[in-house]
Amino acid sequence: MGPRLFYGWVVVAAAFAVCFVGFGCAYTFSAFVPALQHDFAASRGSVSIVFSLAGFLYFSLGVVSGPLADRWGAQRLAMLGMLLVGAGLALAGVAHSLTTVYAAYGLGVGLGIGCAYVPALGAVQRWFVKRRGFASGLAVSGIGVGTLVMPPLATALIDALGWRTAYVALGCGAAVVGIGMAWFIANDPAHKGTLPDGASAAAGGGGGMPLRDAVRSRQFALLYAACLVCSFGVFVPFVHLVPYALDHGIGRKDAAYLLGAIGVGSTVGRFFLGGLADRIGRQAFLLAMFVGMAAALAIWAAATGFATLAGFALLFGLFYGGWVAIMPPVVTDLFGSRQVGSIIGVLYTSVAVGTLVGPTAAGYLFDASRSYTLPILASAAFNVVAAGIAAVAGRQARPA
Repeated sequence: MGPRLFYGWVVVAAAFAVCFVGFGCAYTFSAFVPALQHDFAASRGSVSIVFSLAGFLYFSLGVVSGPLADRWGAQRLAMLGMLLVGAGLALAGVAHSLTTVYAAYGLGVGLGIGCAYVPALGAVQRWFVKRRGFASGLAVSGIGVGTLVMPPLATALIDALGWRTAYVALGCGAAVVGIGMAWFIANDPAHKGTLPDGASAAAGGGGGMPLRDAVRSRQFALLYAACLVCSFGVFVPFVHLVPYALDHGIGRKDAAYLLGAIGVGSTVGRFFLGGLADRIGRQAFLLAMFVGMAAALAIWAAATGFATLAGFALLFGLFYGGWVAIMPPVVTDLFGSRQVGSIIGVLYTSVAVGTLVGPTAAGYLFDASRSYTLPILASAAFNVVAAGIAAVAGRQARPA
C-alpha cells in the first residue's frame, strides 16, 4: 500500500474549488456589461458599480469572516459563502431594475465570496510551512482557472439562453459545486491528528502575533498601503477589458477570450510562481509582482488589436496571479498562523476599497472622456507606487 495522502492537499483542492466557483462567477461580469447597459439604458460607469460593490464586499467582509473562521472553523463559512454566491447570481437573473441587480449580485456574490475566500485561504496556510507558497498558489489558482473557463462559458450561455437565464444557470451550478467542495475544508492539521507538512511541532507555525499587535505594526501598515494603492488599478481590466475590446472592433466572443487569457496567465502565475517565491524570498517576489503588473498595464494603454490585447492579458494575468498567490504566505511569514485568518481579513479591507473605487472611477472617466487612456495609465502608476512601498517593507521585514 502506498503512502497515505496528506490531507492538506485535499484542503488545497477544496480551496481551489471555492476560488474557482466564487471568483470565476464574479469575473463573468464583464461579459454581461453590454446586456445590462442595453436592457437598463445605463451608462458604463453606473453598470461598473455592480462589480465594484461586489468586490468591495468580498474583500472587506474578510475582516469579519476571518475571525469567525479562526473561532468556528473555515468549513461552515465557506459553505455559507457558496450558497450566497449561487443565490445572488440567480436573483440577478430575475432582476427588473439595475438597483435590484446591485442588491442581488452585489450583496449575494460580494457577501458570498467574503464569507468563503479568507477562511479557505487561512485554512491552507495552517497546513503547510516549507511549501506554503506553493500550496497557497495552487489554492488560489482556482481564481485563474475560473477566469479562464467562466467568462467564455457565460458568453455561450448568454448567446444560447439570454443573460437572465445565464445568471440563473450559473447560480445553480455555483451553489451545487461550491457547497459540495467546501465541505472538505478542515481548519487545522491537529483536527486530523497530524502536523503541517515537513514541520516539527516546534516549527509548525502554530504561534505568532495576536491580531491587535499585528495590525499596529509598521510592517502591516506598509503591506496595507501597498495593497490599497495597487488595488485602485488592478481590477480595472476585469470590468473594462471586454468593453475596451468591443470599442476597438473586436467581436464579443474574442473579447470574452481576453478575460480567459488573463485566466491562463493567472493560472500559470499561481501554479508556478508560488513555488518560485519559496526559493527566492517572498518579500522580493511581492515587489516583482507589483512591477510586473505596472508594466503589463502600460502595454494595455497602447494595445488596440486582438493579438496585442491577448499579450497584455496573458502578461497581466501572470503577475496578478503571482500577487494573489503570495499575499497569504507573506502575511503568515510576518505574523505567524495564530490568527492568520483574522489578519488576512483586515489586510484585504485595503483591496476592498481599491476594488470599490478603481473600476467605478475608470467607468466614469471613460464616460467623461470617451477614452480609457487615463484610467489605464493611472492603474499602471498606482502599481509603481505600490512597488516602492513594498521595497521599503522588504528592507524592514522580520519574520514572526
